[in-house]
Amino acid sequence: MSLGTQTASATNDQEQGREQLSLSTAAARNLATTTKSEPQMQGISSRWLLRMLPWVNTPGGTYRVNRRLSFTIGDGKVAFEKNGPTVRVVPVELAELPLLRGFDDLTALGALADNFIQREYEPGQVIVHLGKKADHVFLIAHGKVEQVRPAKYDGDAVVGRLSDGDSFGGNVLAGPGGKWEFTARAVTATTVLALPHSAYKAVANQYEALRSHVRGRSADAEKPTNKAGESAIDFLSSHTGEPTLPTVFVDYELNPREYELSVAQTVLKVHSRVADLYSQPMNQTQQQLRLTIEALRERQEMELVNNPDFGLLHNADFDQRIPAHSGPPTPDDLDDLLSMRRGTKFLFAHPRAIAAFGKACNKQGIYFDSIDVDGHHIPAWRGVPILPCGKIPISEHHTSSIIAMRTGEKDQGVIGLYQTGLPDEVESGLNVRFMGIDEKAIISYLVSTYYSAAVLVPDALGILENVEVHA
Repeated sequence: MSLGTQTASATNDQEQGREQLSLSTAAARNLATTTKSEPQMQGISSRWLLRMLPWVNTPGGTYRVNRRLSFTIGDGKVAFEKNGPTVRVVPVELAELPLLRGFDDLTALGALADNFIQREYEPGQVIVHLGKKADHVFLIAHGKVEQVRPAKYDGDAVVGRLSDGDSFGGNVLAGPGGKWEFTARAVTATTVLALPHSAYKAVANQYEALRSHVRGRSADAEKPTNKAGESAIDFLSSHTGEPTLPTVFVDYELNPREYELSVAQTVLKVHSRVADLYSQPMNQTQQQLRLTIEALRERQEMELVNNPDFGLLHNADFDQRIPAHSGPPTPDDLDDLLSMRRGTKFLFAHPRAIAAFGKACNKQGIYFDSIDVDGHHIPAWRGVPILPCGKIPISEHHTSSIIAMRTGEKDQGVIGLYQTGLPDEVESGLNVRFMGIDEKAIISYLVSTYYSAAVLVPDALGILENVEVHA
């Protein structure tokens, strides 16, 4: 044992042998009042989406979005089955193609799925050439594809970007007489499924319902429309004399989309002994209820983003979805996203996606601004705040999405739906109902919140997909 250790040990022995001259702090605490915090909860987030959505009272429990009749036939995302290196399109997913939208004969769709041919392309390889005969339908199973045309002066101009699940050439089903209006070029290693028109024709000859459906959809696609795809309204302008004026009427969708209020519920249980004896200085029932409501609001925001029926990620129109140019989100990506709609109010992104965008700006020597939102300094791009939303998922491949939206009924944007004036309401759209006391003296409360979200017109909501958020 060293000399220093011996000295310290002797000192401790002397202190332990001394007589105590005053009350110890350990004993004094038995008579002291302890200052306590309220129960804390790490799972509480900023919930900017709930705060920024304009909420519309829905007394009937259902909100109907009436729109003008539209003849736009857009392309949907298709899904695939993978068995090793072999990829096959899921037959029912072919109903997402423009001329097959709404067709539900699984036998005919299965026959079409069997006729797709798998092809592999290397980066830079051309899939179709501008001006060549359009006689195939292409489905992108994996990879990124650029649609390019010659620029006005020199080089190529990118006019579209496609990625997993996208398709092009769907209108070829109506007939192979047209020509490609762009060159499709693989940006990454790409797997494509191709259906020759001859193969479609062989299947259609066996299924009359398939031929009739494609003819009907083709006729709708040829009707005059405005740039938004709505039925055109004719006018006569800059005329002189007394010509006969056109007669018009504004037609509406016969089956408009209806959003029913969804519900998130739980049963809170508190023992009567705890509620009676241990509610000073803090009411036990109130604290249990406060934390339960916080968790319920977190679930509400999660559903508003991810619910397959009304969630924002699933309700964006396919024409309002674009993939990132390369990997991480860049200023060019956000510019493209903002250019797709008027009056974008907010951008929502996972915090890691915001960090990835900041890194991309740093690499380009660009500094993006901040903007004041409810007293908080929030990063912004082109004057549009980029709000964090941890409910936007990050895939196993470390990709995420960025949501852009215009909000409010007046601006034909995105709105939140709820109902106020509920029995035993404690917050707007949230009530707590006493359910009784059981034979074990446990008090039960039913905690419920009712909500949904509606997209009033397609361009109110846009998604930047497949943005990489690597650390």
